[in-house]
Amino acid sequence: MITVVVADDEPMVCAHLRTILGSAGDIEVVAQARDGAEAVEEVVRHRPSVVLMDLRMPGVDGLTAIERICALPEPPAVVALTTFDADTYVIRALRAGAAGFLVKSTPPEDLIGLVRVAADGHTVLSPSAARRLVALSSDGHRRDDEARRRTAGLTERERDVLACLGEGLSNADIAGRLHLAEATVKSYVSRMLVKLDCTNRTQAGLLAHEAGLVGR
Repeated sequence: MITVVVADDEPMVCAHLRTILGSAGDIEVVAQARDGAEAVEEVVRHRPSVVLMDLRMPGVDGLTAIERICALPEPPAVVALTTFDADTYVIRALRAGAAGFLVKSTPPEDLIGLVRVAADGHTVLSPSAARRLVALSSDGHRRDDEARRRTAGLTERERDVLACLGEGLSNADIAGRLHLAEATVKSYVSRMLVKLDCTNRTQAGLLAHEAGLVGR
Protein backbone atom coordinates (compact mmCIF):
# COMPACT_ATOMS: atom_id res chain seq x y z
CA MET A 1 0.00 0.00 0.00
CA ILE A 2 1.30 3.45 -0.97
CA THR A 3 0.59 5.89 1.87
CA VAL A 4 0.28 9.60 1.16
CA VAL A 5 0.23 12.82 3.17
CA VAL A 6 -1.39 15.78 1.39
CA ALA A 7 -0.34 19.30 2.46
CA ASP A 8 -2.38 22.23 1.13
CA ASP A 9 -4.04 25.19 2.84
CA GLU A 10 -7.09 24.87 0.57
CA PRO A 11 -9.52 22.27 2.04
CA MET A 12 -11.13 21.77 -1.36
CA VAL A 13 -7.78 20.83 -2.91
CA CYS A 14 -7.09 18.33 -0.14
CA ALA A 15 -10.56 16.82 -0.52
CA HIS A 16 -10.13 16.62 -4.30
CA LEU A 17 -6.77 14.85 -4.01
CA ARG A 18 -8.04 12.49 -1.31
CA THR A 19 -11.00 11.50 -3.50
CA ILE A 20 -8.85 10.87 -6.57
CA LEU A 21 -6.13 8.93 -4.78
CA GLY A 22 -8.64 7.03 -2.66
CA SER A 23 -10.16 5.60 -5.83
CA ALA A 24 -6.97 3.59 -6.40
CA GLY A 25 -6.86 0.31 -4.54
CA ASP A 26 -3.14 0.57 -3.75
CA ILE A 27 -3.06 4.19 -2.47
CA GLU A 28 -4.24 5.54 0.89
CA VAL A 29 -4.21 9.18 2.03
CA VAL A 30 -3.28 8.81 5.71
CA ALA A 31 -3.27 12.50 6.68
CA GLN A 32 -3.87 16.07 5.52
CA ALA A 33 -1.94 19.15 6.61
CA ARG A 34 -2.84 22.84 6.37
CA ASP A 35 0.71 24.21 6.46
CA GLY A 36 4.32 23.13 6.36
CA ALA A 37 4.75 22.66 10.09
CA GLU A 38 1.75 20.35 10.27
CA ALA A 39 3.02 18.47 7.22
CA VAL A 40 6.31 17.69 8.95
CA GLU A 41 4.43 16.50 12.04
CA GLU A 42 2.23 14.19 9.95
CA VAL A 43 5.24 12.77 8.13
CA VAL A 44 6.95 11.95 11.42
CA ARG A 45 3.72 10.42 12.74
CA HIS A 46 2.77 8.31 9.71
CA ARG A 47 6.05 7.75 7.80
CA PRO A 48 4.26 7.90 4.41
CA SER A 49 5.57 6.74 1.06
CA VAL A 50 4.81 10.04 -0.66
CA VAL A 51 4.04 13.63 0.36
CA LEU A 52 2.15 15.97 -1.97
CA MET A 53 3.27 19.43 -0.86
CA ASP A 54 1.74 22.75 -1.85
CA LEU A 55 4.54 25.30 -2.10
CA ARG A 56 2.62 28.44 -1.24
CA MET A 57 1.08 28.14 2.22
CA PRO A 58 0.83 30.63 5.11
CA GLY A 59 3.06 30.17 8.13
CA VAL A 60 5.69 27.53 7.38
CA ASP A 61 5.67 27.30 3.60
CA GLY A 62 6.12 24.22 1.45
CA LEU A 63 9.77 24.89 0.64
CA THR A 64 10.77 25.01 4.30
CA ALA A 65 8.73 21.88 4.97
CA ILE A 66 10.47 20.04 2.11
CA GLU A 67 13.88 20.93 3.54
CA ARG A 68 12.84 19.65 6.97
CA ILE A 69 11.30 16.45 5.63
CA CYS A 70 14.25 15.64 3.37
CA ALA A 71 16.56 16.05 6.37
CA LEU A 72 14.74 13.22 8.20
CA PRO A 73 16.19 9.69 8.24
CA GLU A 74 14.82 7.74 5.26
CA PRO A 75 12.53 10.55 4.09
CA PRO A 76 9.53 9.91 1.84
CA ALA A 77 9.34 11.10 -1.74
CA VAL A 78 8.10 14.69 -1.64
CA VAL A 79 6.31 15.98 -4.73
CA ALA A 80 5.74 19.72 -4.99
CA LEU A 81 2.26 20.91 -5.99
CA THR A 82 1.95 24.08 -8.01
CA THR A 83 -0.63 25.94 -10.07
CA PHE A 84 1.80 26.80 -12.87
CA ASP A 85 4.06 24.39 -14.75
CA ALA A 86 6.87 26.97 -14.90
CA ASP A 87 6.67 28.33 -11.36
CA THR A 88 10.12 29.73 -10.49
CA TYR A 89 9.54 28.65 -6.89
CA VAL A 90 9.58 25.00 -8.00
CA ILE A 91 13.29 24.97 -8.83
CA ARG A 92 14.04 25.85 -5.21
CA ALA A 93 11.90 22.92 -4.11
CA LEU A 94 13.84 20.56 -6.38
CA ARG A 95 17.13 21.81 -5.00
CA ALA A 96 15.77 21.30 -1.50
CA GLY A 97 15.16 17.63 -2.26
CA ALA A 98 11.71 17.33 -3.84
CA ALA A 99 11.38 14.29 -6.10
CA GLY A 100 9.55 16.36 -8.70
CA PHE A 101 6.48 18.48 -9.14
CA LEU A 102 2.88 18.20 -10.29
CA VAL A 103 0.57 20.86 -11.60
CA LYS A 104 -2.68 20.88 -9.59
CA SER A 105 -4.66 20.54 -12.81
CA THR A 106 -3.06 17.16 -13.56
CA PRO A 107 -5.78 14.76 -14.82
CA PRO A 108 -6.92 12.24 -12.15
CA GLU A 109 -5.70 9.18 -14.04
CA ASP A 110 -2.26 10.76 -14.50
CA LEU A 111 -2.09 11.84 -10.85
CA ILE A 112 -2.54 8.27 -9.62
CA GLY A 113 0.14 6.97 -11.96
CA LEU A 114 2.60 9.70 -11.01
CA VAL A 115 2.14 9.05 -7.29
CA ARG A 116 3.02 5.42 -7.99
CA VAL A 117 6.09 6.56 -9.92
CA ALA A 118 7.21 8.75 -7.00
CA ALA A 119 6.67 5.90 -4.53
CA ASP A 120 8.96 3.71 -6.66
CA GLY A 121 11.73 6.28 -6.27
CA HIS A 122 11.56 7.75 -9.76
CA THR A 123 11.46 11.32 -10.98
CA VAL A 124 8.06 13.00 -11.30
CA LEU A 125 9.24 15.66 -13.74
CA SER A 126 9.35 15.74 -17.51
CA PRO A 127 12.69 16.54 -19.19
CA SER A 128 11.13 19.57 -20.93
CA ALA A 129 9.89 20.89 -17.59
CA ALA A 130 13.34 20.44 -16.08
CA ARG A 131 14.90 22.47 -18.88
CA ARG A 132 12.35 25.25 -18.42
CA LEU A 133 13.01 25.40 -14.71
CA VAL A 134 16.77 25.56 -15.15
CA ALA A 135 16.32 28.39 -17.66
CA LEU A 136 14.15 30.28 -15.18
CA SER A 137 16.75 30.14 -12.42
CA SER A 138 17.55 33.71 -11.38
CA ASP A 139 21.13 32.77 -10.39
CA GLY A 140 21.81 30.50 -13.36
CA HIS A 141 25.41 31.52 -14.07
CA ARG A 142 26.52 31.05 -10.48
CA ARG A 143 24.68 27.74 -10.30
CA ASP A 144 26.34 26.59 -13.54
CA ASP A 145 29.78 27.24 -12.08
CA GLU A 146 28.88 25.45 -8.87
CA ALA A 147 27.38 22.51 -10.77
CA ARG A 148 30.52 22.13 -12.90
CA ARG A 149 32.66 22.18 -9.76
CA ARG A 150 30.52 19.51 -8.08
CA THR A 151 30.62 17.22 -11.11
CA ALA A 152 34.30 17.77 -11.96
CA GLY A 153 35.42 14.69 -10.01
CA LEU A 154 33.12 12.25 -11.81
CA THR A 155 34.48 9.65 -14.20
CA GLU A 156 33.37 9.81 -17.83
CA ARG A 157 30.98 6.89 -17.30
CA GLU A 158 29.49 8.54 -14.22
CA ARG A 159 28.96 11.71 -16.24
CA ASP A 160 27.16 9.65 -18.90
CA VAL A 161 24.86 8.15 -16.27
CA LEU A 162 24.25 11.56 -14.71
CA ALA A 163 23.32 13.01 -18.11
CA CYS A 164 20.76 10.21 -18.51
CA LEU A 165 19.28 11.11 -15.13
CA GLY A 166 18.95 14.64 -16.45
CA GLU A 167 16.80 13.25 -19.25
CA GLY A 168 14.57 11.52 -16.71
CA LEU A 169 15.53 8.00 -17.84
CA SER A 170 14.90 4.95 -15.66
CA ASN A 171 17.70 2.56 -14.67
CA ALA A 172 16.50 0.11 -17.33
CA ASP A 173 16.56 2.83 -20.01
CA ILE A 174 20.04 3.95 -18.95
CA ALA A 175 21.28 0.36 -19.01
CA GLY A 176 19.99 -0.06 -22.56
CA ARG A 177 21.50 3.17 -23.81
CA LEU A 178 24.92 2.69 -22.21
CA HIS A 179 25.06 -1.11 -22.68
CA LEU A 180 25.36 -1.79 -18.96
CA ALA A 181 23.64 -4.21 -16.60
CA GLU A 182 20.73 -2.61 -14.75
CA ALA A 183 22.35 -3.55 -11.40
CA THR A 184 25.50 -1.72 -12.52
CA VAL A 185 23.48 1.41 -13.31
CA LYS A 186 21.79 1.21 -9.91
CA SER A 187 25.23 1.04 -8.29
CA TYR A 188 26.43 4.05 -10.30
CA VAL A 189 23.37 6.09 -9.30
CA SER A 190 23.65 5.23 -5.60
CA ARG A 191 27.34 6.09 -5.56
CA MET A 192 26.83 9.37 -7.41
CA LEU A 193 24.05 10.52 -5.09
CA VAL A 194 26.51 10.25 -2.21
CA LYS A 195 29.42 11.76 -4.15
CA LEU A 196 27.34 14.73 -5.35
CA ASP A 197 25.49 15.17 -2.04
CA CYS A 198 22.13 14.83 -3.79
CA THR A 199 19.00 13.66 -1.97
CA ASN A 200 17.46 11.84 -4.94
CA ARG A 201 17.56 11.24 -8.69
CA THR A 202 15.62 14.41 -9.46
CA GLN A 203 18.15 16.59 -7.66
CA ALA A 204 20.98 14.83 -9.50
CA GLY A 205 19.17 15.27 -12.81
CA LEU A 206 18.75 18.97 -12.20
CA LEU A 207 22.45 19.20 -11.40
CA ALA A 208 23.20 17.50 -14.73
CA HIS A 209 21.26 20.23 -16.56
CA GLU A 210 23.03 22.99 -14.64
CA ALA A 211 26.44 21.46 -15.35
CA GLY A 212 25.69 21.33 -19.07
CA LEU A 213 25.88 17.52 -19.26
CA VAL A 214 22.49 17.00 -20.92
CA GLY A 215 22.51 17.13 -24.70
CA ARG A 216 26.27 17.52 -24.93
